[in-house]
Amino acid sequence: MKKAVLVFVILAIGITTQAQQLQLQKNSHPKVSKADMKNNPLLQTWDTPYQTPPFDLIKEEHYIPAFNAAIEMAQKEIDEIANNPQKPDFQNTIVALERSGLKLKRIESIFFNMLSCNTTPNLQKMAEKLSPILSNFSNSIYHNEKLFKRIEQIFHSNTSLTIEERKLMENTYKSFVNNGAKLKAGEKERFAQLTQQLSILNLNFSKNVLESTNSFSKLITDRKSLKGIPENLLQIARTKAQEKKSDGYLFDLSTPSYLAIMKYADNRDLRKEFYMAYNQRGSHQYDNETVIYEILKCREEIARLLKFENYAEYALQDRMAKNSTSVFTMLDQMKEAALNKGREEIADLTQYAQKNGFKEKTLQGWDVTYYAEKYKNHLYNISDEQLQPYFVLENVIDGVFELSSNLFDLKYVANKKIPTYHPDVKVFEVYRNKKLTGILYLDFHPRESKRSGAWMTSFREQYYDSDGNYICPQVSLVMNFSPSTKENPSLLTFDEVQTFLHEFGHGLHGLLSNVKYESLSGTNVPRDFVEFPSQLMENWASERSFLKEFAFHHKTKKIIPQELIQKVKESENFMSGYYFCRQLTYGYLDMRYHTTPYTEIKDVNKFEQTATSDLQLLPVSSETCMSKAFSHIFAGGYAAGYYSYKWSEVIEADAFELFKEKGIFNKEVANSYLENILSKGGSEDAMKLYTKFRGREPSVKALLKRSNLIK
Repeated sequence: MKKAVLVFVILAIGITTQAQQLQLQKNSHPKVSKADMKNNPLLQTWDTPYQTPPFDLIKEEHYIPAFNAAIEMAQKEIDEIANNPQKPDFQNTIVALERSGLKLKRIESIFFNMLSCNTTPNLQKMAEKLSPILSNFSNSIYHNEKLFKRIEQIFHSNTSLTIEERKLMENTYKSFVNNGAKLKAGEKERFAQLTQQLSILNLNFSKNVLESTNSFSKLITDRKSLKGIPENLLQIARTKAQEKKSDGYLFDLSTPSYLAIMKYADNRDLRKEFYMAYNQRGSHQYDNETVIYEILKCREEIARLLKFENYAEYALQDRMAKNSTSVFTMLDQMKEAALNKGREEIADLTQYAQKNGFKEKTLQGWDVTYYAEKYKNHLYNISDEQLQPYFVLENVIDGVFELSSNLFDLKYVANKKIPTYHPDVKVFEVYRNKKLTGILYLDFHPRESKRSGAWMTSFREQYYDSDGNYICPQVSLVMNFSPSTKENPSLLTFDEVQTFLHEFGHGLHGLLSNVKYESLSGTNVPRDFVEFPSQLMENWASERSFLKEFAFHHKTKKIIPQELIQKVKESENFMSGYYFCRQLTYGYLDMRYHTTPYTEIKDVNKFEQTATSDLQLLPVSSETCMSKAFSHIFAGGYAAGYYSYKWSEVIEADAFELFKEKGIFNKEVANSYLENILSKGGSEDAMKLYTKFRGREPSVKALLKRSNLIK
């Protein structure tokens, strides 16, 4: 997740009243006792390997005092910079600001990561309290007139700086301007109110999605109603039931469990029940309708305060796309080809379904995944059931590690002495040329305390300290893969293998960063560039030279057959038009939310249906609304940015062509990619970095050809 200088990232949950917010602000900086400082592990110098977070010592009651103390320390540092009697220069102002608040950044990284992957009701309540406090503190920095005058003076000077130093200076200046530094006094106050409100609303949105996801489960005792579901997936469901002291099979809305129903259950009514539950998350008792409306209202007012036409223009100004016109142009370039292909695919799938017992004229949302799995098996004689036995999680980990070793000379050493926040988490030291480059945390399986999906995050990003010492990153990859059972180890689907590679690509971006300043390192790049390294890594999933290193059957120990790999390759573009349209739908919906005046959005469900009507390949149920669980744009930092998945896919498809031309393990290409992309983070302009690597700007044709949308 990209972080602007000194913008505190809040993955928000819960709502407090205005009166409560005011009270919190009033009491936001209580004095911290020496006893608090001495006994609170979050405030100590961590006596752990590589100063990793001491998760074994951190208790929930430590967070609030730690935040109070860290804010107090950070405020003193900010005051010293703003009131420095010396003439402002790059070192005493820009660099000093960059290096301020380190303790607060570390505490934030731990707390908000736990909120996503190991939450509790107490942590959620704390987030409600902390969100307005942190927002208020952040605004107090951006609206510090003395501080901004110093920054502005440096920005407009002719100071001789390196490329990275200039990027830091520009980012710092723009960050202050974009957060209201140039606004009038009354406008600054309103800006602060809006950002505080947004942080709370974002939190509330996430909370509603998580609670609505966890609120639905179904215990099934009649095995006949589960006909079609493979035995290994039934074993997982049986284990879940046993953990709840129940007999039968327990299914819920976590990804492996939900997909087991949608892909394999012959029982159409059961598929519909789960489909409706999943697509009604954020509705009913956990309704996000009002939350969405208020989020859009706040965002639009922020944009208008800063003299932008809408929130999209505000959000896009520092991205590769620059403006909404460029985004819509890119989406439009792909739309017709994707729709034509998608319509053909749905027509073929419907015909196949009807030949195999489907009685209706039109497939519904709860039918497509089920019949697509069967049709793919029919066309290519390939299914997840055939592939999963070859993808033992432990072996996949080894294979992914070996891939990065072949490309970038990396070595991974397990370290069980590094504390973790959950027993499932594995930790590795990562070396390159015998030098420690970073620490990697891996968290693979679903639990009620973890939100759905998969993501990369950091407990600390890479940088060099004031003495020139390399400070290694601490990167975490979080996923929701099928767990092991008494009968079988954790067996991944092919899609899960791709997901692991995707997140690992983000991880490499963080681990192999080599820049001077933390705010420019790793994944701190424009939103529409950040998915490039992750999507690029997915390409290796179907390459035989990669699979042969680790894809061994968990029982027979035989390597995955060549003919099965060939079938994977042949099926790569199966339903590509349909899935392409789905991604375009999300991108258009996001952009239309953030280019439409909020006053015109009277009903979220109706707006969604209207905004996506020209991309729908299936009937849309009036009882479902994906917007209400669209966490990427309403809580996850992708507002006016979901298009970036397709934008980055254009770039990575173009980039992988070079790997295929020279060889997918070609050292020259890999070193160029490392030098020009992975190591540079956000220290230079993204397009310039790409053209250095590729020798030219990317073309959309590579993606369309790869997806078999054009010849």
